[in-house]
Amino acid sequence: MRPVLILFAKAPDPGRAKTRLAKTIGKNNAAKLHYAFVGDTLQKAIELTRRSVIDVEIHTDVETDVWPSNQVTHRLQAPGDLGERMYYAIQEALLKGRPQAMIIGTDSPTLPPSHLLNLLELPEDAAFGPCADGGYYAISCRRIAPEVFRSVKWSSASTLEDTRAAWQRAGFSTAIGPMWFDVDEAEDLDRLRNEANLPPLTRAALKEIYGID
Repeated sequence: MRPVLILFAKAPDPGRAKTRLAKTIGKNNAAKLHYAFVGDTLQKAIELTRRSVIDVEIHTDVETDVWPSNQVTHRLQAPGDLGERMYYAIQEALLKGRPQAMIIGTDSPTLPPSHLLNLLELPEDAAFGPCADGGYYAISCRRIAPEVFRSVKWSSASTLEDTRAAWQRAGFSTAIGPMWFDVDEAEDLDRLRNEANLPPLTRAALKEIYGID
């Protein structure tokens, strides 16, 4: 069995995804950006299969036929809060015999693929890809226990700190990989728009919304 990269994504329906950004750019534009972010992140994950022996899955919150690819397994997330859904996905992968399972968020469309490879190469039980806002863009796991996502305050400045502390309380080793930024707030969107090398779907969505080249 090979390691698996699992993308967690919401269906790109207005009002469902990127709700904080929707306050600034509107629900329809937020949904367009989310669709682009997921598509670009998925393509990066697929490209990693050419550089490392891994499989790729995308787990959505509801049934959706967007982001089709015959190189990717599509599945539904388990019920529950984010921690419960992440735990179930990782546990199921490890129980099937996979040596490693990584969950990737889809809010960092400019994330360098080398950052994901770095997390895959770390030997600790759990390796986190930190975001500047206190969260994390990915978590790579070799072991799991039910309590590792409990007492975590999601979408906060302490999300990474809370999660890492829970893993350590469970007796697992942890590591921190290279930092990047995610796009949740208006100021994050300003930074994204100034990035020199935007991935194609994200660039197209920003051009449609703002008229940038």
